[in-house]
Amino acid sequence: MALPGRATPEGTARFRDRAVRERALPFEHFRETPGRLALSSLGLGTYLGMPDGPTDLAVEQAATVCLASGRVNVFDTAINYRHQRAERSVGRALARAVARGTVAREEVFVATKVGYLTPDGEAGPLRAGWIERELLGPGVLAEADLADGCHAMSPSFLRHELGRSLANLGVETVDLLYLHNAPDAQLPAVGRERFLERLEAAFAACEGFRAEGTIATYGLATWDCLRVPPGHPSHFSIEAAVRLARKVGGADAGLRFLQLPFNLAMPEGWSAATQPLRAERHGALLVAHRLGLGTFTSVPLAQGRLARAGPRRAGLSAAQTAVQFARSAPGTIGPLVGLKRPEHLAETLELAARRPWDEATFAGCLS
Repeated sequence: MALPGRATPEGTARFRDRAVRERALPFEHFRETPGRLALSSLGLGTYLGMPDGPTDLAVEQAATVCLASGRVNVFDTAINYRHQRAERSVGRALARAVARGTVAREEVFVATKVGYLTPDGEAGPLRAGWIERELLGPGVLAEADLADGCHAMSPSFLRHELGRSLANLGVETVDLLYLHNAPDAQLPAVGRERFLERLEAAFAACEGFRAEGTIATYGLATWDCLRVPPGHPSHFSIEAAVRLARKVGGADAGLRFLQLPFNLAMPEGWSAATQPLRAERHGALLVAHRLGLGTFTSVPLAQGRLARAGPRRAGLSAAQTAVQFARSAPGTIGPLVGLKRPEHLAETLELAARRPWDEATFAGCLS
């Protein structure tokens, strides 16, 4: 049976206040987001790993530890992460934690992503022709809706994928549904005019999902498009996204969050003035904040490279330095850290007991 409910201001504040009161965590570990949610400045990411049983268990255990620690109430996944198995690992951990009374559903923020064509990693060997059998043949997807043979965001496809994600996660409502790398995948393939038509239809579909109660908010999870300069084929404007969402959803449109890569080796989200805002240009993190959007950041460890060979600040390991840098970026909610090994999980969770750096210390890491 699917878990009812969604993350609420009251529930997430209860999680925060319990962490501050019982675990002596600093209040600054939590951020207030659009919708007045109190979310941890560390989130669990679930991207990497083989689509196999041991990785399923490792992700499930990491999510369980995060919830039991009282330090993390943000979980990020995607239907294509490990061929749907990442969503299922998060879902099992959440269901068990709620059943045990460790947390309430209203205290936990769950985000997932749709867009990439994704077979079921637990349905046996991948057989040729699955796209035709599962998507094109039943009318879930039209061939004309495909971009580069692997990405789509037509309303019928989004509805189909959201249904699979809800079942995988075992929830009635997803707190945040991202369109996964939509500008990055679609703009070079279909051009800007066609992309904007598709994005408008996708936003309208997401507003419908909000009205039905299957999602609470939606957003764009991106790679290059918010960090490259205007004029680049993949560049996309946050202002344009907000205008389009308000066109279909009104002043209370559900576009509330963005995600983009940000780390010591990829600081463009803060340092590169790639995003227009009222005839000026600023970094994506600042523009998103000024437009009222919450931003999560991905790959804080550069897929492990910064943990192995990154700089260190006093009292912190290289991995902790990298994550502390990402969670201290002004205007962000926090980084999404992919963790499966217990020692790496413990090392990262220790940061919750520290306040994020002030802006001067953060900026000093960039010089």
